[in-house]
Amino acid sequence: MRILVTGGAGFIGSHLVDALMEQGHEVTVIDNLSVGKIANIAHHLGHERFHFVNDSILNATTLERLVRQADLIFHLAAVVGVKYVVEDPLNAIIVNVRGTENVLELAFKYWVRTVIASSSEVYGKSTAVPLREDGDRILGPTTVPRWSYSDAKAIDEYFAMAYAKKGLPVTVVRYFNAYGPRLDPRGYGSVVARFFTQALRGEPITVYEDGRQTRCFTYVADTVRGTILAGTVQEAAGQIFNIGSDREIAIGELAERIRALTGSRSEIVHMPYTSAYGPDFEETRRRVPDVTRARQVLGFEAQTALDEGLMRTLEWFRREEESGS
Repeated sequence: MRILVTGGAGFIGSHLVDALMEQGHEVTVIDNLSVGKIANIAHHLGHERFHFVNDSILNATTLERLVRQADLIFHLAAVVGVKYVVEDPLNAIIVNVRGTENVLELAFKYWVRTVIASSSEVYGKSTAVPLREDGDRILGPTTVPRWSYSDAKAIDEYFAMAYAKKGLPVTVVRYFNAYGPRLDPRGYGSVVARFFTQALRGEPITVYEDGRQTRCFTYVADTVRGTILAGTVQEAAGQIFNIGSDREIAIGELAERIRALTGSRSEIVHMPYTSAYGPDFEETRRRVPDVTRARQVLGFEAQTALDEGLMRTLEWFRREEESGS
């Protein structure tokens, strides 16, 4: 197939591109490299089945040309990472909402099957664990920028389901804490990246609050596999899927595990969220997906154990540290 991947130079996007190229598809990536990195897709440049366009999904003229040529779209381009969102919520809202609106409007015009990448963030502060795709969303006030990302991704989903109601084959995937090689070493959007970088550099490993808040971490190869299934299983059209592991771990325990894996002597220190994100910040204590629908419809289940995934990620981080990247 001819497949368009928006945000294909990003962390998850580039791994998705690798898998699609390996399957023999013709892949086009549009990415403005604001978060993505050309290094993530450099090994495909020059390949006859790979095409890269350095542009924004807000450029409707360029986007239309690419959508018109596609058989399938994976829409991953977005502003991601709590720090990016908190620092510039306006840009995050514009890119995440208007960009998705552009993609879906054109997908509808040329009738192209589309997968929209959403996030576990849409659940907000819900305590109805495990989190079901049809569960209620619970959010904080609009004065807290942190929730603007959740709302933007929810609007993306509303767009997707509205087009699905008109017959467009569109699917939404909600990612749960993907991690693996190519994470941004600065840690934007990933506690795993931050912990590895701090541990390898001998810096204090910073755990927010008491460290008992829990998350479920999904190795990127599993995330990609679930994403491709969402775009190729016929019954997935018109549905929303949690794509992630349902194995829960406390953030404090994650810090201990990464320190042990790296052999680091870094001290684990606790600090308030406000020291990193300012006074107007809220967080949720637990975020665990219900993966029943993904298992039944897609045949998807995360397979990579956390320690195995962390070791693969560590190898990549060590190479990056040694190369000075």
